[in-house]
Amino acid sequence: MKILFVLNNFYTKGNGLVASAQRTVKKLIEAGEEVKVLSAPNKDRNGPQPDFILEDLHYPLIDGLVQKQGYSFSAADKNVITEAVKWADVIHLDEPFPVQAATAKIAKKMHKPITGTYHLHPENMLASVGLGKEIIINWIFFTIWKKTVFDKCDIVQCPTQNVFERLKRHHLKAELRVISNGLVLEDLMRKDDSKDIKKISDAKYNIITIGRYSNEKNLKTLLKAMKYSKYSQDIQLIIAGQGPKEKSLRKRADKMLKKGYIKYEPKFGFYKLEELQKFSSTADLYVHCAYIEVEGLSCMEAIQIGLVPIIARGKYTATSQFALSEKSIYQQRDPKDLANKIDYWFDHDEERIKEAKKYIGIGEKYNIDYSITQLRKMFLDAYNKHHKSK
Repeated sequence: MKILFVLNNFYTKGNGLVASAQRTVKKLIEAGEEVKVLSAPNKDRNGPQPDFILEDLHYPLIDGLVQKQGYSFSAADKNVITEAVKWADVIHLDEPFPVQAATAKIAKKMHKPITGTYHLHPENMLASVGLGKEIIINWIFFTIWKKTVFDKCDIVQCPTQNVFERLKRHHLKAELRVISNGLVLEDLMRKDDSKDIKKISDAKYNIITIGRYSNEKNLKTLLKAMKYSKYSQDIQLIIAGQGPKEKSLRKRADKMLKKGYIKYEPKFGFYKLEELQKFSSTADLYVHCAYIEVEGLSCMEAIQIGLVPIIARGKYTATSQFALSEKSIYQQRDPKDLANKIDYWFDHDEERIKEAKKYIGIGEKYNIDYSITQLRKMFLDAYNKHHKSK
């Protein structure tokens, strides 16, 4: 089957949505599907390029912020889009932006089946400019996305039940299916493999968190929690990621260090998967603070080696689904509650070590190979449904 993936830029680095799309396309091709990509060009001119190339689209007032988020937009060239849609049996919209809306409009005129993935909430995007809590503005964006993209689809992939419930409440016209974005599980390091790996510091406890340095990831809550934890002088924080809030996070960490709230300077940086696994394998807890998140597989990537998490619970984040105990969940943006959960697990070391073993291999439930099987069925069902209705 010929499947067209539509993204603004398929080669942007440091963006979870794009990384997920790249994994999915690679796996679909390996499974025997014919997949092509419609997007803006790869900025690395010596690297691979999309099959159908759109021009970059720039918004002068927000370009800097967009790029810091690891994102970019493309122009909706009708001629290029028409050529791409003609080629495809099924069109898959991986985002809800203008280029996807334009593609959906053309695909509808050409009577082509359309599927989509709900990868992000409006709050994800608007939190970056301090508008994540503005209900009316978020509702406007959601309504636009619904009418111009998701209602045009035959089937929409919901990565989590949390997403499914939200879309169901808004009465989307498309059929909704819960299908995880999926994890690649090859060469997975286990906690037991870390005996010969040197810890990142001489602190008694290491806590790692992984996420983009942005408002909705709420990493400042972890730093704030150190003011209330009785173990703050024994903790080394590893804050892995990159993004627009790095400067403010480092500044906050420096102040806390100078005031004596913490003894060990937090380690910031963007690390490769192998490095993250090593850090996670020698860590004592994993903390995930995001209060807006569709699935949060970076959390699963860390804890599946055998690491107890403490995860924020909130209306627009599904990541707490990975926790096996209420002791591993805290109320979003509440540093005191987070500190209490950190102290509980360090007060009960033996229980924490036993609990950690329960997480070994938990990622099997989210194996990308199973997700690919479900996605292939989704594409086939959309194709058959569409042609039967003719």
